[in-house]
Amino acid sequence: MSDNAGFVAKLRKKINKGDSWLTYDLGRLFTDEKLNDDAIEIIEERLLIADAGVEATTQLCDTLRNEVMAGRIKTEAQLRKELKKALLAIIGPCAKPLLVPSYIKPYVIFVAGINGAGKTTTIGKMAAKMKKEGKSVLLAAGDTFRAAAVEQLTTWSERAGVPILSQGAGADSASVIFDAVQAAKARGIDVVIADTAGRLHTQSHLMDELRKIRRVVQKLDAYAPHEVMLVVDGTAGGNALNQAVQFHEAIGLTGLTITKLDGTAKGGVLLAIAKRLALPVRYVGLGEAIDDLDVFDAEAYAEALVGGAALGEPR
Repeated sequence: MSDNAGFVAKLRKKINKGDSWLTYDLGRLFTDEKLNDDAIEIIEERLLIADAGVEATTQLCDTLRNEVMAGRIKTEAQLRKELKKALLAIIGPCAKPLLVPSYIKPYVIFVAGINGAGKTTTIGKMAAKMKKEGKSVLLAAGDTFRAAAVEQLTTWSERAGVPILSQGAGADSASVIFDAVQAAKARGIDVVIADTAGRLHTQSHLMDELRKIRRVVQKLDAYAPHEVMLVVDGTAGGNALNQAVQFHEAIGLTGLTITKLDGTAKGGVLLAIAKRLALPVRYVGLGEAIDDLDVFDAEAYAEALVGGAALGEPR
């Protein structure tokens, strides 16, 4: 099984619980092998319910309507093909894996997001993945605002088998991350993954703190951080889109990870964010295990949404 097919199968197995928008049988939209008049409206409704957002839904459905009017959608196979193409037009440009160049050492990653989004878990999984790829990793416990955050990140560092630098709850976050980058420079470590306080995007003083951390770290490397990644909860719907927009405006995001896609029958927020911001989607989280963090593959994601030959289904 190719990596692409493996991702498709895993995604559908993890997400498709019950009659979600992902499990909807497109064959139902046909009567006597003719596309029903209300087929596009049904797709539109299901996309909106799935938190795909008005902008992405409108683009997808306008495209499908044009294809129907042009006579290019007469069969279920053609509907699958055109829907997949329309999905890829939105998410395809966002499929950009996180690449850590060997000539930047340490490569500094800030990980932001609100409490409960899966930020700490994502950091642990990223560290394990990078270590498996042969990179040395140091975690920086910069979320000193929440008492349990350092403890949780320490647990993940042990699971991933990578070191962690922490100063305990209440320490200055910028100081912790500065020390981590300085230590990584001294030890020749490849990557520093810095946790930051789980904050609400509406708390401007906490956004100011993120900007302060950036300024402090740039005393060691003028180009750091090299990645500013936001972790958003795939079950959060419109709130996830709002978080992404406001974090991006405040601190300038360079990448996204969408978590908990296995915990929702919706999952369309990825489309909403891709359409609004067109930011690189680095990873998707599909479970709690340490290896349940997959590089985002737009082709496989679209395939999983529409079904098809990769899953042994008839076209």
